[in-house]
Amino acid sequence: MSLKDKIDPDRLPAHIAIIMDGNGRWARQRGKPRVFGHRHGVTSVRETAEAAAELGINYLTLYAFSTENWKRPRAEVTALMKLLVQTIHKETKTLHDNNIRLLAVGNLDNLPDITHRELMEAIKETAHHDRMAMILALSYSSRWEITRAMNQIASDVKAGIVDPAQINQELISSYMTTKDIPDPELLIRTSGEYRISNFLLWQIAYSELYFTPKYWPEFRKEDLYEAIIDFQKRERRFGKTSEQIVK
Repeated sequence: MSLKDKIDPDRLPAHIAIIMDGNGRWARQRGKPRVFGHRHGVTSVRETAEAAAELGINYLTLYAFSTENWKRPRAEVTALMKLLVQTIHKETKTLHDNNIRLLAVGNLDNLPDITHRELMEAIKETAHHDRMAMILALSYSSRWEITRAMNQIASDVKAGIVDPAQINQELISSYMTTKDIPDPELLIRTSGEYRISNFLLWQIAYSELYFTPKYWPEFRKEDLYEAIIDFQKRERRFGKTSEQIVK
């Protein structure tokens, strides 16, 4: 029996989020520059997206570039932005072929003009697809997102749009950039690091966490299957007892 056959199709996570980590270290091990790893990571994105769509996953969020990544050497950032443009242009056909809708969250206004244009065009071109939504987190961090949400809520309170007494978890969620996307049920991080790295902190309150030692350029469909199988073995209680879940 293959790993894919071991997956229970009735217990799939509706939303999987992935911290794609390890491109640079994978490249260094091969005596190559970091961007070499980023380029090879594109294959992992393609395979993972195709596998998720084939299984019936509704949402796949990929942490592609954080607000902190802007601090990296200029040459690497420039190469990453160029690679992003090339990848979006090239992989739009893959999105069409697999009926995948592209979305993006983050401080997108910070992206270079050409990157922003290419991204918006791909989002527009794939807007009618409904098999799966693939969300790119670009120039994103949770602290940025939460701070932005608090500023917007404060502004709406001042304008009389929001009553402070009405502020609750649901209202705060409605101010997040992911307001139209369900919270992830499974969060995967590659490369053997055990950190969340400022990613979807509000949204992953009850997500199952899965860590793999594989670097992102090595991640393939079978690795996604393993993560889902592990997820399906877990008991998700949401604060309740096991007995309550059984009932």
